[in-house]
Amino acid sequence: MKRFNSLFFLVLALLLEANAQTWQPVGDKIKTRWAKNVSPTNAWHEYPRPQLVRQDWKNLNGLWEYAILPKGSAQPKQFQGQILVPYAVESSLSGVGKPLQPEQELWYRTSFALPKTWSDKNAILHFGAVDWQATVYLNGKKVGEHKGGSDPFWFDVTKYLSKGNQELVVQVWDPTDSDIQPRGKQILKPHGFWYTAVSGIWQTVWLEPLNPAAIQTLVPEPNIDQKQITFKSSLYKPKGKEQMRLKISHKGKVVAEQEIPYKPEFSINIQDPQLWSPEYPNLYQFQMEIVRGGQVLDKVDSYFAMRKIALGKDQNGYTKLFLNNQPYFHWGVLDQGWWPDGLLTPPTDAALKYDMEVVKAMGYNTIRKHIKVEPARFYFHADTMGLLVWQDMPSGFLRLNHPEQHVKHDAEKDWVRPAASAVQFEQEWKSIMDNLKFFPSIVVWVPFNEGWGQYDTERVVNWTMKYDPTRLVDGVSGWTDRNVGHMYDAHQYPGPSIEPATQNQGRAIVLGEFGGLGYPVQDHLWDTGKRNWGYRTYLTNNELIDEYTRLLHNTYPLVARGLAAAIYTQTSDVEGEVNGLLTYDREIIKIPVATARILHEPLFYKNVKKREYLVRDSEVEPGHIMASYTHPGAEWNLHNPFAAAFKKVNGPVKVDKGQNLWAVNSFMNNATPDNMALKLFARGDVKVYLNGHLIVNRYTLTKRHYDEINISEFTKFLKPGKNVIGFELTNTVEDSEFDFGLYQY
Repeated sequence: MKRFNSLFFLVLALLLEANAQTWQPVGDKIKTRWAKNVSPTNAWHEYPRPQLVRQDWKNLNGLWEYAILPKGSAQPKQFQGQILVPYAVESSLSGVGKPLQPEQELWYRTSFALPKTWSDKNAILHFGAVDWQATVYLNGKKVGEHKGGSDPFWFDVTKYLSKGNQELVVQVWDPTDSDIQPRGKQILKPHGFWYTAVSGIWQTVWLEPLNPAAIQTLVPEPNIDQKQITFKSSLYKPKGKEQMRLKISHKGKVVAEQEIPYKPEFSINIQDPQLWSPEYPNLYQFQMEIVRGGQVLDKVDSYFAMRKIALGKDQNGYTKLFLNNQPYFHWGVLDQGWWPDGLLTPPTDAALKYDMEVVKAMGYNTIRKHIKVEPARFYFHADTMGLLVWQDMPSGFLRLNHPEQHVKHDAEKDWVRPAASAVQFEQEWKSIMDNLKFFPSIVVWVPFNEGWGQYDTERVVNWTMKYDPTRLVDGVSGWTDRNVGHMYDAHQYPGPSIEPATQNQGRAIVLGEFGGLGYPVQDHLWDTGKRNWGYRTYLTNNELIDEYTRLLHNTYPLVARGLAAAIYTQTSDVEGEVNGLLTYDREIIKIPVATARILHEPLFYKNVKKREYLVRDSEVEPGHIMASYTHPGAEWNLHNPFAAAFKKVNGPVKVDKGQNLWAVNSFMNNATPDNMALKLFARGDVKVYLNGHLIVNRYTLTKRHYDEINISEFTKFLKPGKNVIGFELTNTVEDSEFDFGLYQY
């Protein structure tokens, strides 16, 4: 028998090697440098659950059989080819590169053998993620079904095992954008910021053996004020009288040990806690054992961080995001998490980590994980290298500008989501939170984005806040605020701009998306035939760097107006969207790392003075403007009293498409300020004069939030006493309004 087994595994190894030689990535699109390292023998071979590590496990990634059949077909007897798991069927690295239509189903088949040492244990089959509906069969029997494309799931398959090889079959249906299930940015016909659809298995498939009473869930919750860590856990099939052994260490030194009867929740003191932050990502390691009658039933290795996230008031009275009881500015990137070769699946763990390393090196401390959930290793890397994470819920709705499902920014009511769909959405959101709340890097949950499928906002956001009170909730990122959640989140491209803090007492003011500066880099484009676009697109690297510098320069004053966080769009190009800091293949970093760090540093200055208005705008309270629709004459921006053409009116001023406008105001200067900034609402070409000196000349397309323009370099044009600021608006692009304000900080 031993000889037979040896022969079997030798033949199996030879077959795997032969299959590995025939597998190749497909398609002619650009790829990352890591794609060449991918093979059927090493596809995502890292341990997939770093928050709960056991030594004994089996990776099922590799070459499986696949077939694409009409929906409702019987399980195929013959399959159509091989697919490399865990890469989606549409991806290059799957070796297939075919779309899955809503009227079709994708079938997988593989076989495996279990080690003899597992014979007296429960066999647990894990799926990191399958998009979207998965039905699992083992040895011809249905094991179970799961709906949801972003959350992990598992089955105890012990009773379905047979002697020898095990046959595993997975059936997948994915409606993509033909239905309203959570799907993120996938679409059957990609365009704009909607990307190639992803179907089927796209994260690791694996097995592990468990004894009864093994640890099933484990979440450490720190309390830095009480110097305690609380462990919340559950056991799989406990029998009673279990003991728990715990050993905690920091940098190799044991700091606490305890053995107690098992309890689902208990706390332990941590003397002189070493706090976690992006600057000092201190992690405590611990080992937990479950014991009964002296026998170790389970042993896991894990970690935790001592950190606290909350709201608080800064020295200027603004509500800010606090980390470890101190105001902490979140400066982040919008991270789509897409790859030219793997789509939703990074080609390798090293590739996944590379993006994060570049972001951190550039001086960012935050990643907003946008409309996507990553494999657990992403959050593990964020914990270890020190990055804050805002985690979005993948949205689901039919399309942009749908009259009901895409809720307009000024809509009085939310979409009335069908009841069954709402239940599914909330089940997925809860499952995502349950599976990710272990990771200390996650500090903000984001249930809704830009009105995409937004429904029952107050209830969903309040539930999220109650379900996890240890984190903050950005209830509605951009668009349709309902006065719930810990933040008011504005989106403005290119921006920057924010909502007035005075109108949002008790909530942090954040800029959840802005920037989007595009630069298409030749030889690094997904499709040269596409309209490779950014929210503003530049044709040379120098132009991009200049505009990025200007954008950051205009962001600095917002901190003095109460800005608590800002998220730049985005980490990398994605398909035809070229507004990334990196090209889609990750070969080119468009903004030099050292330049970025220098530009970002002023965002973190301490003791920033609160803004003081020199000329009030009309965003919160009506102010007055001296305005004229006809040219007011020579030296119109110098005199006071102003020319007779000017009339005193309340702002904001109505302007028709194609109409020109001149506006002025005066202010007193008793002591030259260190810094000055403009608030501007306009839609056309704007020239700004300070005491007759042209200081701004730009096309402005303000949407809902005032643009901010830092004019600190022009304080040299101020004079003692009365000063004049003047505006000339031409080429107004649509019926709109005009307004401005001036402040020092």
